[in-house]
Amino acid sequence: MNNIVEIRWHGRGGQGAKTAALLLADAAFNTGKYVQGFPEYGPERMGAPITAYNRISTERSTVHSNIYEPDYVVVVDETLLSAVDVTAGLKKEGAIVINSGKSPDELRGKLRGYEGRVCTIDAGRISTEELGKNFPNTPMLAAIVKVSGVVEPEEFVRDMEASFKHKFASKPQVIEGNMRALKRSMEEVQIG
Repeated sequence: MNNIVEIRWHGRGGQGAKTAALLLADAAFNTGKYVQGFPEYGPERMGAPITAYNRISTERSTVHSNIYEPDYVVVVDETLLSAVDVTAGLKKEGAIVINSGKSPDELRGKLRGYEGRVCTIDAGRISTEELGKNFPNTPMLAAIVKVSGVVEPEEFVRDMEASFKHKFASKPQVIEGNMRALKRSMEEVQIG
């Protein structure tokens, strides 16, 4: 199936990589696409490396396995670059999106020879400035949408606003902060 987009997420327990993968699946589903969003379960605990996945397609997918040759990789925690082979199987035509205040060129040397696009976003800074805490998953979610084009940005923003209004109905400041973080991330992601 040539119209399938596969995304692998790398993060640490408690950073929201699993939640971001599920939110991306919801947003893509709401645009009429077939989706899968799932974590790889193991001995997860707060701070331990975790992996989550997305498959997004215009046709039903009969594949139900982990993703070994992703089109895109999202790295929610920069320290994983030295702990996990985050570029394993990553297609050269795709891209890797890393949560870092560094430029794509500064990180390329840590990517085990990966020759594709390297993108960075300082998700920690954005979330701290907009939400008052380091919740990198919302900025990372917006960055992968911008880089991959898997969902139209305008549709994505509308869908996320509706989702946040439902989830945080009694906390309007959280809705506003998350929306600002999403929009900033789509503007500030550095595409190398």
